[in-house]
Amino acid sequence: MRTPLVTVILPAKDAGEYIGTTLETLTRQFDDAAAVKLVAIDDGSRDDTGALMQQYAQRFPHATVLRNPTARGLATARNQGLVHVEGDAFCFLDGDDWMQPRRLEVLVARLRELECDFVRTDHVTVIGGERALIRAPHPWRDRVTSPRDAILPENESTMVDYPYAWAGLFHRRVIDSGLAAFPEGLFTAEDRPWIWRLHLKAASFAVVDAPALLYRRGVATSLTQVRDRRQLDFARAMNEVISVVEQDAQAERFLPKVVWTALALSSHHLVRARRMSPPLRREMRAAIRDMLGRLPADEVTEVLGRFDGPRRRVLARILRQTGRAA
Repeated sequence: MRTPLVTVILPAKDAGEYIGTTLETLTRQFDDAAAVKLVAIDDGSRDDTGALMQQYAQRFPHATVLRNPTARGLATARNQGLVHVEGDAFCFLDGDDWMQPRRLEVLVARLRELECDFVRTDHVTVIGGERALIRAPHPWRDRVTSPRDAILPENESTMVDYPYAWAGLFHRRVIDSGLAAFPEGLFTAEDRPWIWRLHLKAASFAVVDAPALLYRRGVATSLTQVRDRRQLDFARAMNEVISVVEQDAQAERFLPKVVWTALALSSHHLVRARRMSPPLRREMRAAIRDMLGRLPADEVTEVLGRFDGPRRRVLARILRQTGRAA
């Protein structure tokens, strides 16, 4: 049996309503089903997610289905999948998303042609019956470049602000270099430190066009929708980003981007926290305060001066507690 061309890492929890569509689209990527290896991780589901994974695994000559008795989180589940990668290419897919036919065939060809460490793509968001194309924020297509050169400027959306692990394809040397793993145990924002490490340490990448990946928004069980303890991982994820950049030889170059991102995301999460229970809201504010306290005061002041009034007001109390004026 031939080695698969691409391994698809598919973790999911309680995705039974959608994962049949997700898995069905994987059968339409190549003429030969042996071109795909499916690595499916049932992360503590209480519905028929695991049963559907097992059912579809029988349609792939290469397939591994793992089950966690209790949920370990998306980051850990993806890491479990990385251990089972075969072939030269791999990608991630979430249990409520799906791919247009031939997407993986195109991406495998582009990765080979461009001979880079990874390729990224646009994606399509789906909310009810509405679809919208979200462009990868990079000015060039089909041009191999250094991932470092796609991090700045700090006040514009760049590729580190497009952290979706499923929006691309990766060469297995990314695993061999230790760049593919996610911070263990994160239940949300796990893509943030991962994308920064990838862009600081990988050698080459390109943004390419391909059949779309469709990303469901507004799914009730998605962590973008819930407001429970798992959302506290946002601050931990940003602490990981700060540490990754601080350890880089060009930390001074990239810290303004980290500061901008940390402040912008903190203002968003502080507004969301208003709808949490009072104890969780206090925990979230304390975690954000401690994380922002790690940032250089002069950079915080400079970035904050370019924020609009509403975001400055949201951040004012937290920043005063860290000794920074808002």
